[in-house]
Amino acid sequence: MAEADGVEDRKPQSDEAHSAFTAPPGMEPEVPEEDQPTSEFALPAGTGTVHPEPEGSAFATPATYSAAHSPSAYTPGQGFPVVRMKDSPWQDRMRTMLRMPVDVRPVPDLVQRQTETGPAVGRVLDLTLRIGELLLAGGEGAEDVEAAMFAVTRSYGLDRCEPTVTFTLLSITHQPSLVDHPVSANRTVRRRGTDYNRLSAVYRLVDDISAHEIDVSLEEAYRRLAEIRRNRHPYPGWMLTGAAGLLAGAASTLVGGGVLVFFAAALGAVLGDRLAWLCAGRGLPEFYQFVVAAMPPAAIGVALNMTGIDVKASAVITGGLFALLPGRALVAAVQDGLTGFYITASARLLEVMYLFIGIIMGVLVVLYVGLQFDASPRPEEVLQIQQRPPLQIAASMVLVFTFAILLQQERSTVWIVTLNGGVAWVTFGALHYAGGIPPVPSTAIAAGLVGLFGQLFSRYRFASALPYTTAAIGPLLPGSATYYGLLLIAENRLNEGLGSLVNAAAIALAIAIGVNLGSETSRLFMRIPGAASAAKRRAAKRTRGF
Repeated sequence: MAEADGVEDRKPQSDEAHSAFTAPPGMEPEVPEEDQPTSEFALPAGTGTVHPEPEGSAFATPATYSAAHSPSAYTPGQGFPVVRMKDSPWQDRMRTMLRMPVDVRPVPDLVQRQTETGPAVGRVLDLTLRIGELLLAGGEGAEDVEAAMFAVTRSYGLDRCEPTVTFTLLSITHQPSLVDHPVSANRTVRRRGTDYNRLSAVYRLVDDISAHEIDVSLEEAYRRLAEIRRNRHPYPGWMLTGAAGLLAGAASTLVGGGVLVFFAAALGAVLGDRLAWLCAGRGLPEFYQFVVAAMPPAAIGVALNMTGIDVKASAVITGGLFALLPGRALVAAVQDGLTGFYITASARLLEVMYLFIGIIMGVLVVLYVGLQFDASPRPEEVLQIQQRPPLQIAASMVLVFTFAILLQQERSTVWIVTLNGGVAWVTFGALHYAGGIPPVPSTAIAAGLVGLFGQLFSRYRFASALPYTTAAIGPLLPGSATYYGLLLIAENRLNEGLGSLVNAAAIALAIAIGVNLGSETSRLFMRIPGAASAAKRRAAKRTRGF
């Protein structure tokens, strides 16, 4: 029996017995590990402690910590104190909190009434996305869309939400806690339209949802949102067409045209607008709509030039360009880029480039055809703008007034933006014509005043700044520089023409940057919630480029 036991001991053991972690023979066996592994933050063996801590999580209070002598930078377990920001507009409150990390945002004040089971997460996220869709489709900047979405979710009790806005996609994620699964939803923006009346109505809805003294249930918010979607435009189609013609006529007067030029430019813009609507009804892309819309004013201008009538025919084409240049999209693109939304800014700039190329193609086709019929365009007369201050101021205000109608603004905002545009043109004329300052800095300063006053008007009414700024930049658009460059290109003077188009692009960028700078300047003098002064305002990006 003993012999059998010896034989069995000499048998080779299985592979499981030869573990790589098994101590070799002759070595002292290691002390078996405990069931619960220690954290890497545990104190090493032999380290003396006055008050030994129980072994546990890495988040246990250190032995050296004393609550009575805690450092000022210590964050309490219940989070930062709630910052009362009820006296500030919700745009500033939400923009400030969006620029904070998630873990240091103040706990939201539950503005709207909730059920005992808590907020309906799915419905709140869906309502938020629908509101963001209307704002983004109306031309609002990405940062303001995120602020509005964040305001809606916090008002209904969802504090751990992260909205994301791109050019065509809206998404939002809600994480109830660190241990719960996040809930995400998204929505695609497929149709865009210019209706600032609808935009203002959405802002009023968000303002009521964010207000502490107004109770807006989810059902009431959905009902109001449906009414906003079904709301008809404030101006009929014939009025929009007439406004487009009046805008072109006022722009032609602004650059030196007379009575005949005024009516010719108005007729060309009306024909271009109707042709663009016809193409839109047939489902053609917007690029071809701009190509078609640019042709009638150019054709009428070339025809006047061929008749030999002593009028400034170039003002007809320039007036038509004022009615087509995408200043609204350019301002939104630059605003998104300056606030850190580079994907949306790139997409919007690409859209502006396509529309601008469409305008160039439409005008160039007509100019080339006119040259084949021995039309003799005079490029020098484009830059010879006769100074008529009273008439030009009146024409600039008419231009802004009609531009506001084309943007479908509320009637109460049309007069304010008209006054803002008149101030912008007076500033530009005083700097450029009287002061001799180059057009680019003069345009930037005038656009800065537009952004400053527009932001102040919007804060006074707790509304979007777009209805107070977009139409006001109309007289500053580079219509003359654009047509001058196209005319030089048509005459095979490519280098000079491209230089003029670059100058037009510089003026357009000066408008966009000036409007954004004026808006930011107005915020410098506003009381920012939760900060002792405006100097402590959190920036959109803190990397400083590296």
